[in-house]
Amino acid sequence: MNDKGFAVLDALDAVAAARGVGVLPLSLAWLLNLSYMTAPIIGANSVEQLQESLRACDISLSAEEMAQLNEASGWE
Repeated sequence: MNDKGFAVLDALDAVAAARGVGVLPLSLAWLLNLSYMTAPIIGANSVEQLQESLRACDISLSAEEMAQLNEASGWE
């Protein structure tokens, strides 16, 4: 809950809206594409949440989208 966190959420919202996907699977797809991220943790409490999370496996982010999200988060 700070400016950096809100910048990441804004970037996730923008990319998700442009692709017509939800923020949850998009954010997991982003994490799965980070070389230093070995195992993003999903906190599904229902089958529906799990199914939404698994949609991340079908999302391939472009270099531009990765750069946009990485820039917003401060990671390179």
